[in-house]
Amino acid sequence: MTIITDPLFYVFAVPAVVFLGLSKGGFSGVGMVSTPMLALIMPPLEAAALLLPILLVQDAFSVWVYRKVWDPWNLKVLIPGAVVGVGAAWLLAAYVSEDFVRLLVGLIALGFVAYAIIRRNRPVPKDRPPAASGVVWGALSGFTTTLIQIGAPPYYAFVLPQRLEKMLFVGTTVMFFAAANAMKVAPYFALGQFTTTGLWTSLALFPLAIASNYLGIYLVRVTPEAIFYKITNWLVFLIGLELTRQGVMGLIYG
Repeated sequence: MTIITDPLFYVFAVPAVVFLGLSKGGFSGVGMVSTPMLALIMPPLEAAALLLPILLVQDAFSVWVYRKVWDPWNLKVLIPGAVVGVGAAWLLAAYVSEDFVRLLVGLIALGFVAYAIIRRNRPVPKDRPPAASGVVWGALSGFTTTLIQIGAPPYYAFVLPQRLEKMLFVGTTVMFFAAANAMKVAPYFALGQFTTTGLWTSLALFPLAIASNYLGIYLVRVTPEAIFYKITNWLVFLIGLELTRQGVMGLIYG
């Protein structure tokens, strides 16, 4: 058994996995921090691939918990789009450098924070959105979750305005990202991102992932979400700035 032994890795990996657990427990937006956080110290796609086995295990628990509470219509329009987005990210990642991906990750992170600020002042639509827009937002979500495990903001852009009942919204979110994460296994294998060391490291982090997953399931029932999302947006903003800086410097001087 060979795992990553660098203490600095675990300084970033432990909070990243905790955020993933809270996300899979119901606070889906807070998981945005995880891959960009690891991308500060390792290649973004490698970080995403290391976290994917943990996500799949957490998905299994969350799907069981929310198996009876989800909205079929949203999944019917979002999942086909996600297939397209995952495929597009696969093609892009095969032909660009790590510095370009890091720059793209940083810009996407900053864009999501900007969108979150703008969205707060937009009126809430009264009607269900067109199915075609769900395919588009699903594709954007599939694209960004493949590159950096940040698929929540495009998904939110489509689902949040519908004002679903809280637990129905959480269950639908769990089901969508469980499907999207399963789609990413083949691209990561094809891109050579799964390594023996990475997989054993993921296995070593499983207990923390499962514990934080159950913590998220409990907290989503008793805690206001606003405080979690404010913290998340600030973390994503700061990490996005640093990844953008790293990407620009790498492209210029690499």
